[in-house]
Amino acid sequence: MSKKTKFKQTEVSKFPEGWEVKDLGEEIELVYGKGLPEKKREFGEYPVFGSNGIIGYHNENLIKGPGVIIGRKGSVGEIKFSKIDFWPIDTTYYIKLKKKGNIKFWYYFLQYLKLNKLNSHSAVPGLNRDQVYQITVKIPNLPEQNAITTILSSLDEKIELNQKMNKTLEAIGQALFKRWFIDFEFPNEEDKPYKSSGGEMVYSEELGKEIPKGWRAGVINDDFELTMGQSPPGKTYNEIGEGIKFFQGRTDFGFRYPTERVYCTAPTRFAQPGDTLVSVRAPVGDINMSLEKCCIGRGLATIRHKTNSRSYTYYSMHMLKKEFERYESEGTVFGSITKKKFLNLKIVIPPTEIIELFESLLYPIDQKIEDNEIQSRTLSNLRDSLLPKLMSGKIRVKIPEETRA
Repeated sequence: MSKKTKFKQTEVSKFPEGWEVKDLGEEIELVYGKGLPEKKREFGEYPVFGSNGIIGYHNENLIKGPGVIIGRKGSVGEIKFSKIDFWPIDTTYYIKLKKKGNIKFWYYFLQYLKLNKLNSHSAVPGLNRDQVYQITVKIPNLPEQNAITTILSSLDEKIELNQKMNKTLEAIGQALFKRWFIDFEFPNEEDKPYKSSGGEMVYSEELGKEIPKGWRAGVINDDFELTMGQSPPGKTYNEIGEGIKFFQGRTDFGFRYPTERVYCTAPTRFAQPGDTLVSVRAPVGDINMSLEKCCIGRGLATIRHKTNSRSYTYYSMHMLKKEFERYESEGTVFGSITKKKFLNLKIVIPPTEIIELFESLLYPIDQKIEDNEIQSRTLSNLRDSLLPKLMSGKIRVKIPEETRA
């Protein structure tokens, strides 16, 4: 068998006229990253990339951006992009172009090649440069590279904008929750939460702190409905979309919503749309929200306030992070919290009308976050669908005459 690797060789002849057949080694160079001690990855303006993405920041850059980073060890073949100067560590390669080209195009093109399916077949999986260099493909000319990149980048930029907006909106929600329900600071006498207590604070023996008059000490069980997950038989899991979306634990958690990966054909415990998901096993206390009805395994619990206030529930669980962390460091090999201990976590219970007021203020904010997430998922699916078609030439981009090579 020849040492030369032919990638998708049967498809090469199907590529459009005007594209060039090349080995990747003629177009790009994979350069080793440079090691950087962990203690030097804590501060700075330049992102530090490992094979799985950004792992810290440093006050010096190794490479001028923009640039493409490829996982060499660890997350083999994972492709990352840095808009700015960066530092790739020694578990990565970074890309050098051997001729004039569009570096962002190569970010997308290398994703299309699915390098994460390649390794050196050694005891420790790794990406072999020579194997990559020998991949034979057909590559569009520079004007078409630029046009393809513009299309895909426009989708990614909108997704990124949605993500930034969601982080800002959630920060507003957390700040308001903290102000009302943790610091008990209300703007003025016209504010309803302030009026409910007349501004008077009383000491709670149960909580060991002052709380507004009219509020009371309690536990999770007093005000919330909790369901602990249960794992169906492993043979009922699949990744081909059969059954209902299934989340075993926090593995698939995102910024706010988990990403579907596994499905289950024999679900037993469910989360409803808008329920808060809490990781109850290693680690304890990671928080997400259910975007739609799904099945939950034993690594998760689902919780909702008895008034069905989704925003109040979600931010309440975030503010219990320190309580959850205690169960991560109790001396067991794997941290966990039982249903009984969860239900007996101490909380402050405000009057229902204050919870409802908070919910009315936060509902449009959280709904905007949800709408942004749904739009981003649609755009992401569109990008993932377009990428192989654009890179294979099955879909062509019309190039203005004045930009043609």
